[in-house]
Amino acid sequence: MPLSEHEQRLLEQMERALYAEDPKFASSLRSSGPKPGARRSAVVGVLAALAGVAALVAGAATSVVIIGVLGFVLMLVGTVLVIRALRAPAADTSGAPAPSKPAAAKKAGFMDKAEERFRKRREGGEL
Repeated sequence: MPLSEHEQRLLEQMERALYAEDPKFASSLRSSGPKPGARRSAVVGVLAALAGVAALVAGAATSVVIIGVLGFVLMLVGTVLVIRALRAPAADTSGAPAPSKPAAAKKAGFMDKAEERFRKRREGGEL
């Protein structure tokens, strides 16, 4: 059953309030699923990794080094494909605004403060 216009407006207001209150949490809720092509990429990666293991074993059994090296490279490529597919962020289809950086991220870090103190000491200023 579709939502009424009033319910849709209330839902949009709640989403905006959630982003305003805790943008990091809201974005983590939004990016819960994989991208549409991620499953296919993961399957191809697993198949490539398995083929690489088979080639590596065949290269070791026949003492043909190039087959073993190619098997290792194929295993590596397959593993990278699987990892990238699993880490892929979800496609954003809601149209909500992207969260801005929190104020805490804009503060100076430890190294910035240490550099400032060092510069003041060198100039003869006070801490």
